[in-house]
Amino acid sequence: MKVALFVPCYVDQFYPQVGVASLQLLEKLGVKADFPMQQTCCGQPMANSGCERDAVPVYQHFVKTFRDYDYVVAPAGSCVYHVRKHFDIIDQTTEVQHVRTNTLELVDFITTVLGVTEIPGSFPHKVGLHLSCHGQRGLHQANESEITPVRDGQLRRLLSSLQGIELTELDRNDECCGFGGTFCVAEEAVSARMGQDRVQDHVRNGTQVLTGGDMSCLMHLEGIVRRRQLGIKVMHAAELLNGNPV
Repeated sequence: MKVALFVPCYVDQFYPQVGVASLQLLEKLGVKADFPMQQTCCGQPMANSGCERDAVPVYQHFVKTFRDYDYVVAPAGSCVYHVRKHFDIIDQTTEVQHVRTNTLELVDFITTVLGVTEIPGSFPHKVGLHLSCHGQRGLHQANESEITPVRDGQLRRLLSSLQGIELTELDRNDECCGFGGTFCVAEEAVSARMGQDRVQDHVRNGTQVLTGGDMSCLMHLEGIVRRRQLGIKVMHAAELLNGNPV
């Protein structure tokens, strides 16, 4: 099985430890993943800003970079959703369809392709899980509260397998954090208030470590945590599953 690791641009620039943790986690699970050095952004920021046609060369470069791999794995549900759902504006060649179908979010790859249901290790902390909208509702990685009160999902189950971990029960389990890419710039006040409400839910229910599968949402929430000088550590789920220390 030929696997490539795609590290989103904002992770590469601001949270490189997440890319490293993702690679190490895959290796622990027996997967030797390549990191094509020519990879760039998936094009989502341009598309979200209304410049989707201008993003077409970026889409084509992404396909050219990863077309020879069986799977493309990324620690970012948002970018994966963009590749799988929004690369429909370019010619649907066999290569494009192959890349779109086989680009998977990290936890999706671990659970559905590798068939892993438990991760060995311990994390004796109270952990608050943030479900990204793209991951939950776009990629269907977790139950949606408007459909069922049962709180379940692939990441929740993997985290629960760690010894000593206690998952925070939030008042509003799957509420959006308000980041939304360029939405946080165009609608700064609304975005900030949504993030503050989201963080307050975690504070109210005792979260010590805030995690999730999308570093973009976590970056937004971490900014609020830092400004309010709260005692909450923010880490990507790959770091927890890889056994990184708090």
